[in-house]
Amino acid sequence: MKVTDFKDSETRLVLEEFFQGRTYAAGIFQDRFGNVRRQFTVEIEGRFEEGILTLVEDFVYDDGETEQRIWTLTKLDEHRYEGTAKGVVGRAFGEAHGNAFNWKYTFDLKVGDGTWRVDFDDWMFLQPGGVLINKAVVSKWGVTIGEVTLSFTKPVPARAAANDDEQAALLRIAE
Repeated sequence: MKVTDFKDSETRLVLEEFFQGRTYAAGIFQDRFGNVRRQFTVEIEGRFEEGILTLVEDFVYDDGETEQRIWTLTKLDEHRYEGTAKGVVGRAFGEAHGNAFNWKYTFDLKVGDGTWRVDFDDWMFLQPGGVLINKAVVSKWGVTIGEVTLSFTKPVPARAAANDDEQAALLRIAE
């Protein structure tokens, strides 16, 4: 699969637009046998200035562990990005076409008391309605060790949430 396969999609993923402001994500890590090993949520604050997208990601894992990762992505042209974050070896490189973004990088992943150097082949797909689905294959020495699956959403505007509450209250009254 190539990211250019998605160039004709009507839905367009523009990273600096999607991640501007607050974004939420929930995800899981599955080992190579499909067993869920970790679950987590992420609160992300994004800012795009002078061609650089900064993403401050605050992770909360199901075991109570927290982690912050700060990505700095530089937009190279209409489709290509490069980025850095603590733990990334060298630079990450990505390309967006249509509703898809493919991001590849090597990462020093904390595992127990040690660190494993792993490769990420990370795919994001923006769906109609604004949900961004992310699936990343994690490998070591070319062997898949697991997969990360995430779903990103934007917060519901306060007025829309109020309307939902009002509609729910009206439904209760009608019953």
